[in-house]
Amino acid sequence: MSNYWKKWWAAAGIRAVKTFAQVAASGITLGATLGEMSWRTIASVAAVSAIYSLLTSLAGIPEVPKEGEGAEE
Repeated sequence: MSNYWKKWWAAAGIRAVKTFAQVAASGITLGATLGEMSWRTIASVAAVSAIYSLLTSLAGIPEVPKEGEGAEE
């Protein structure tokens, strides 16, 4: 695996984990406000959001310049 893809997976993974945490935190807050929300629902919505984040990263990640565009090796 090239250095570019290692950096890409690291950056995309960090974004996905952050997205998961943000969505889970908002779900927990919303659940506390509205009364009750199941942990299963919160985890499911957060997981789908993390997957969506990875798919969005396919369009490009500014932190990881494409090979040949000034990428540092």
